[in-house]
Amino acid sequence: MCRHLAYLGEPVAPRTLLVEPPFGLYRQSWAPRLQQYGTVNADGFGLGWYADGDEVPARYRRAGPVWADASFADLARVLRTRALLAAVRSATEGFAAGEEAAAPFAAGRWLFSHNGALAGWPERTGALAALLPPRELLDLVARTDSALLWALTLHRLRAGAGLGEALAGTVAETAAHTTGRINLLLTDGREIAATAWGDTLHHRTVPGLGVLVASEPSDDHPDWTVVPDRSLLLAGPDGVTVKPL
Repeated sequence: MCRHLAYLGEPVAPRTLLVEPPFGLYRQSWAPRLQQYGTVNADGFGLGWYADGDEVPARYRRAGPVWADASFADLARVLRTRALLAAVRSATEGFAAGEEAAAPFAAGRWLFSHNGALAGWPERTGALAALLPPRELLDLVARTDSALLWALTLHRLRAGAGLGEALAGTVAETAAHTTGRINLLLTDGREIAATAWGDTLHHRTVPGLGVLVASEPSDDHPDWTVVPDRSLLLAGPDGVTVKPL
């Protein structure tokens, strides 16, 4: 369920990363190659990006499939950005629908996405949700497991945790309370953090351009690298590091 991608590097049009590649995120909305759960990602999509000189990202999200949205095609063609996070959604039965449930989720300078599902939602996630302060639980942006995982991550970020520390803590806490697929993707426009936990994750550094972190490769270039399951990835100006969770 779901596919996502983040990018850091030289200014680029989102279309170059999402639409033009033969197996890019745009195509993954109807024909993913490595998706293990679900067949299409037509239940919403979103793009978040950063403009030079502004650390707060903009977002464009919709509840329907990305291929049916002509405005997205225009935006992806004319924008230029050094950092973005994009996602296409395959909704799980019992979760909220609509634009508010589509990634990326955002607060301040952060963008976040979840590829996966928590088992037994919502019955088996009550104890996990109870770890949040009541006000933050009431502020969930959507009735979904992804929104809960975002709230848990945001709680750590606001307490001063770095991107990798926040994701690792959320995965550990979640795994202690329930089972599921917890592939998380987070950026602040300067770095990317991601987890591989139950689903696919890959990364590629493009010389002269930047770094891509994605659920699945957007082309067949040999430089794509598989991230092992139960791993934390960090990407930034100094390169990419991967370590066990």
